[in-house]
Amino acid sequence: MTARTNRRGIAWAVIGAIVLIIGIAALIIVSLSNADSTPSSPDLTSTRTSDFEPTPTTETAVVDESVIKRGLVPEPITTDPETYVRAALAAAGTFDTTKAEYEEWIAYLGTWFTPDTRYASEADRIAELEAAKLEMRQTVVLPEAEWDSLAGEDGRVSAVTTGDVAFSPVPEDQSGDMSSGTADITITFTRSDGAGGEVSYEEQTRLSVQVLCGEASVPTPDSSQAAGDCKVVRLLSEPVEP
Repeated sequence: MTARTNRRGIAWAVIGAIVLIIGIAALIIVSLSNADSTPSSPDLTSTRTSDFEPTPTTETAVVDESVIKRGLVPEPITTDPETYVRAALAAAGTFDTTKAEYEEWIAYLGTWFTPDTRYASEADRIAELEAAKLEMRQTVVLPEAEWDSLAGEDGRVSAVTTGDVAFSPVPEDQSGDMSSGTADITITFTRSDGAGGEVSYEEQTRLSVQVLCGEASVPTPDSSQAAGDCKVVRLLSEPVEP
């Protein structure tokens, strides 16, 4: 296999390019709404900061529940591919700039990864693992510049999968334990409106993640995960359709 090249910066890059425009439009709409009592756009929601509830908890066993307090999605301990895919895709688009730093979020996402078992040598597996993490940072998740923009307005983002997860086999996987899960995702951006409240708006995208749910998966160190539990192999820069 050859090293990967980036074809394009997928939906996050597109979303990032319009986040500032939408944010400015949101603030204008809210201001006008407050001035003349005209209902705001149906795509925008104004809320009081004090009404915000923390990231929801989960009944599924997780690697580290404390990350919820930092506005992040906890990694589930499961052998069920669908449960894991939904969590992984949510984690790639969920953060709170008031509770975590960008590098902290990126490093945390890296703990979800496991080496690609399609490579025979340990050296190749390690190299591909680092390449997959770099690909995630450069072409999948929100760029650091857009994080900084949101942080300037105490922003946070949450992602949730909607509808079914479509699975497809991973080429050259002899174990049969790897699969690519693809799902529609609703991403909600929330930022301060400058007047003690908040403005929220949504974007839709579709993403894929390769997961390994088999005995070759490498669990997170010092956790309750075990070999065989699902782990991320690669967050893909373009959706993979069956």
